[in-house]
Amino acid sequence: MSEIPKDNLYTRDHEWLRIDGNKAEVGITDHAQKALGDIVFVELPDIDDEIDAGDEFGSVESVKAVSSLFMPMSGRIIAVNTELKDSPELINEESYDEGWIVRIELLNPDESADLLSPEDYEEFLLDEEA
Repeated sequence: MSEIPKDNLYTRDHEWLRIDGNKAEVGITDHAQKALGDIVFVELPDIDDEIDAGDEFGSVESVKAVSSLFMPMSGRIIAVNTELKDSPELINEESYDEGWIVRIELLNPDESADLLSPEDYEEFLLDEEA
């Protein structure tokens, strides 16, 4: 089973979100990076872009495929992980830490109720593999 940190929330599209007050960090899960294989490029949004929950905000290209990234909660981009431009493999190496993709200012904190808890995400992965 892939690593599933207990302080994050998750989507069925395999993004994670770590909330801190009215801000959050977003990335892809360990499960997603393993499924993608070696990541070679990350398309990042622009600072100040406002993106609704569920909308595409970038993409991750691996040796196997290109996968869209979907925003877990509505937010305004306040930071992008520029390290990923030169070192996209950070997502493979540390998907929950140095491999974060964007930081957002939350526009609708109530949307967190629509995300999966770590336990629900783990159950979702088990169902997906069955």
